[in-house]
Amino acid sequence: MKKFVVSTTTPYDIIIGKDLIKDAGVYIHTCIPPCKVCVITDSTVNNIYAQVLLTSLMEHGYQTSKIVFPSGEHSKNLSTYSNILEALADEGLTRSDAIIALGGGVVGDMAGFVAATYMRGIPYVQIPTTYMSAIDASVGGKTGINLLCGKNLAGAFWQPAMVLCDYKTFDSLPPVKLMDGIAEAVKSAVVSEETLIEHIKANNYEYVIERCVSIKKSVVEADERDIGLRQLLNFGHTVGHGIEKLSAFSISHGQAVAKGMVVEARAAYKSNLTNVDISAPLTEILTEMGFDLSVTYTADDLYHYALMDKKISGDKITMVVPEFIGKCRLQKISLSELRKFIELGLEK
Repeated sequence: MKKFVVSTTTPYDIIIGKDLIKDAGVYIHTCIPPCKVCVITDSTVNNIYAQVLLTSLMEHGYQTSKIVFPSGEHSKNLSTYSNILEALADEGLTRSDAIIALGGGVVGDMAGFVAATYMRGIPYVQIPTTYMSAIDASVGGKTGINLLCGKNLAGAFWQPAMVLCDYKTFDSLPPVKLMDGIAEAVKSAVVSEETLIEHIKANNYEYVIERCVSIKKSVVEADERDIGLRQLLNFGHTVGHGIEKLSAFSISHGQAVAKGMVVEARAAYKSNLTNVDISAPLTEILTEMGFDLSVTYTADDLYHYALMDKKISGDKITMVVPEFIGKCRLQKISLSELRKFIELGLEK
């Protein structure tokens, strides 16, 4: 078992290990005293892990309740958010009570946003159950929901009281969910640590989680509000989020980010923003791992959704430019240049 301390405005522990959920009450007791706790989860995770978690919480003095919403990106919306807030009020949760997010990125984002806004903010714990959430979404305090115009357009920064990462949950993941995590891990490797790729290929989960969490911890501590260095972690996401939205989320987040990374890497080179074209070796790495990197959408389609990107400030957008696999930098380009940038990235 490994433990990290994230030194943000409100510091918190990240605990990484195997088979931790059955002892969740022990760990949570160190940061949240016994109180009313509402577990928020989705319909898939509920059937596998919710009862084990609830039992551990009750054994350690917590009064428990549970809210379950349909699994999938389509639930990450205002309607689900509103329903959960009303349910918490019906349960009588107060500001001295807490929420536990049990699930993948959708659950973590939703439960975190609920925690940030219910009663103007109550404590919450992240218990990620997917590879992607463990290495990325559960860490750093980004919470939010999707609007009709795009992903994560409503949200708040709200740091958890703890992240409890039990990678035994990966045993129950379908292949597509594992692939989502692999894509985010490759992103971390491209941005910061090339040697991570061999461990990703070897499914060395504990090592990959530790390194990805360490990378994200360092950038979150330096840029908690995502206005500078932290934007490096959005490599592939400007195009990737557009692909997700255009597919009506039939293309998963990780699959879309994999496509987006290749497009953005190629675009950066063809736009003369970097002297090194990593798109070919990155394509080889991702193809070997089983990703379909084809993109059927036009530059105009993707540009439309890119205009809703949160990295836009005024008439410029911050793009992530690879200098080589293992190091990237941030580069502002004008919105008038963005469409051509995407067009160049789509060209083979």
